Amino acid sequence: MKITFLGGAGTVTGSKYLLETGSSRILIDCGLFQGYKWLRRRNWQPLPFAINKIDAVVLTHAHLDHSGYLPVLYQQGFRRPVYCQQATSALCGILLPDSGHIQEEDAKYYSRHKLSRHSKPLPLYDRATAEGCLELLKPVEFDEKFTVGEATLYLQYAGHILGAGSLVVEAEGKRVGFSGDVGRPDDILMNPPQPLPELDLLLLEATYGNRRHESSDPFAQLADIVNKTAKKGGVLLVPSFAVGRAQALQHILASLIAQRRIPEIPIYLDSPMAISVSDIYCRYARHHRLNREQCHRMCEAVTYTRSVEESKTLSEQHYPHVIIAGSGMATGGRILHHFKRLLGDQSTSVVFCGYQAEGTRGAKMLNGAESVKIHGEWFSNRAQTTMLHGLSGHGDYLEIHDWLQKSALQAGTRIRLVHGSPEALDSMRDYLRRMTGFELEIAADGECLEL
Repeated sequence: MKITFLGGAGTVTGSKYLLETGSSRILIDCGLFQGYKWLRRRNWQPLPFAINKIDAVVLTHAHLDHSGYLPVLYQQGFRRPVYCQQATSALCGILLPDSGHIQEEDAKYYSRHKLSRHSKPLPLYDRATAEGCLELLKPVEFDEKFTVGEATLYLQYAGHILGAGSLVVEAEGKRVGFSGDVGRPDDILMNPPQPLPELDLLLLEATYGNRRHESSDPFAQLADIVNKTAKKGGVLLVPSFAVGRAQALQHILASLIAQRRIPEIPIYLDSPMAISVSDIYCRYARHHRLNREQCHRMCEAVTYTRSVEESKTLSEQHYPHVIIAGSGMATGGRILHHFKRLLGDQSTSVVFCGYQAEGTRGAKMLNGAESVKIHGEWFSNRAQTTMLHGLSGHGDYLEIHDWLQKSALQAGTRIRLVHGSPEALDSMRDYLRRMTGFELEIAADGECLEL
């Protein structure tokens, strides 16, 4: 068995791992590179293998840094099965076409305003291509075994977001685990990740390998921000990931209103994708903590703005309100249009509620950027910018250590750390080496690992 690291190694994005046995070649995750331009350029580079030699793709979950490159494979002729958990299939049906649509719109905008060095900027893929690749999805349930060649595979519950799983592959007398993104034991929405079985090798995420989650109460913190913003007559802008984070925010805000901890100011979910995802969370309530009553309450507390026209009318609101819109790292989506008109107003508040990859607009704003570049233009940033703690879908290094301790992993188990910044990877390796008997190394981009 051989594993080649084609993404997600030395960085938190672009997850792709090629697993080869004597009879099959399986691509584990198929993610987009996001963040720095030099990373995003990798999306345009050809993969170092023949597409027609891949027997299957398996997705650990639906986030674009794990699934968003799938339309590129389809565009290049890939027509083999793509296995994923049932809820992941439903979410990909929303996220992938939306990704294609955003890329189309961005390409048109850059062409119209001559903001690209290319005479005719093109999207990486369009909406039609993304919709086409959905026909490849083969939904499976958690713990349901399936085969690709001689390999037997299954996904087990990982928390993080709806449908997220850790993948276990058995082939050639070996058992290999791919953690995917691992959730937290006390997540607001998701249940704790399921402990792993005994493995010969584990590819383990290290997003929070050098950081602890703060113990602050996100309900209290968000109540304080909403109340202060409302008092100064401002608007609260919340860049949000459509999957998981938007639903957690709706739940928190609905709960705070019901408890009379914040005023009943208008709350807008300005994201067609997040609106559709909220419906999916209600459909798959058995996979998260909220009951049906809580799901319906979080939806009823928020006004949905689906169309572009409805989104534009928000500029006419002159009283305190909350706008939740994509994208979570402010790299695209409707939040940018609200930024362009409101960042210069010091009564505006901006709350980020998840990990901000290095080089993204969100990371720069949290680091105190006094101006931000949006669609080729610079805009003054006078807004009060804050990170809302407690909503991350990733376990930190202590929480992942606890998860590993509850698993059946034996001393000497080989672990390769992936999906983290260089600092996070190095810190997590050192910590786990001190605290466990596992054999820890950091995966290198392009590395081929033989078992």
